[in-house]
Amino acid sequence: MTKDELIATRCVPRKGADHALSAAAIAELAALLPDWSVAGAELRREFHFRDFHETMGFANAVAWMANREDHHPDLELGYNYCRMRWSTHDVGGLSLNDFACAAKVDALLA
Repeated sequence: MTKDELIATRCVPRKGADHALSAAAIAELAALLPDWSVAGAELRREFHFRDFHETMGFANAVAWMANREDHHPDLELGYNYCRMRWSTHDVGGLSLNDFACAAKVDALLA
């Protein structure tokens, strides 16, 4: 899979451990997203902006995309930063949805 294919992937409901990615699949997909880190059952990245206005604009763009995909990140934000975590609670780990949405976030910034 390429990063462009990952960006084009639409999220679908994933429930149950059989939808959790294997360690090999996680490593393969993580290689496509070098700015993200895998920490346990989460995909994480921290973003920095000039001011609150830029931070909120970014957070709102991510919220719009997440609602369209029906897959939502955990966000922590402040004046000039946003920390984002993706995981698929219904599978108890990482799913393809997490990597697809992280790639879409990268595309928002490109």
